[in-house]
This record gives sequence, structure tokens and C-alpha cells, in this order.
Amino acid sequence: MSKPATLLMLNAFIGTAGYKKLYQELGYAVVAEWSERKAISLVRKTPPDVIVADFYHQTDFRDRLSNLESLLAAVQGTPSTRILVFYEAAHQAVLDKVSARLRIDAALKLPVQESELRTKLQAWLGPTPVSG
Repeated sequence: MSKPATLLMLNAFIGTAGYKKLYQELGYAVVAEWSERKAISLVRKTPPDVIVADFYHQTDFRDRLSNLESLLAAVQGTPSTRILVFYEAAHQAVLDKVSARLRIDAALKLPVQESELRTKLQAWLGPTPVSG
């Protein structure tokens, strides 16, 4: 029996935690982290299959555009890790700038449609057997 796919849930601001049951229902082994620094450490030690993270922009960031650039930079060398971000519509332009420089595999605008989230995460798991 194969090991379940791992999903790192980084909850910095918006709250991806509301979907934890969905992640588990899909078969992911969920690891939750509230600190981007700790998430980066986890990614470097044991890259997860999927990262789901909150994306946001604050005008007082001195040396970056968003909360996730350090994490995104750390995971660029791990192409098998899929990156999904949740974002506010007001942050679309900043997200576009960041995703032009750093890989983001998918972005879902808030409020996230659970069916869209489910479809994306199921696709990343690969083919699922049809239940009868």
C-alpha cells in the first residue's frame, strides 16, 4: 500500500484551515503550519506533494511583494510539489507579478468554491478508481 500524498497547509492570514476536512477526505495526509519560516524548514526537509497557502500583499513589506515569496523560492527546486494559493481579488495584480517570477501551479480567488478546490486537488492526486 502506498503512502498518502502530503499536503502542507500554510495558514498565514486568510485561513486555508477551513478546508482541512476536505483535504483529508480526498486522502491527503495534512500538515498544518502557521509560520512561513517553519513551513520553509519543512519543505526543505521533506517536500510535500501539495502546498496550499494564503497569499496576501501589504504595502509595508520592505523587500518583497507578498507573504509567500520566501516559501515559493524555497520550493522552486522541487517541481513535483504543487503550489495552490488562495487570494483576495484586490491582490490579483500583485499575484500576477509574483507568479511571473516564481512558480504557482494554481490560484483560487476568495471566496473559494469548494467544488473547484476539490477538482484541482483530485487532479493532482492522479486517477481515482470509480466506485460502484
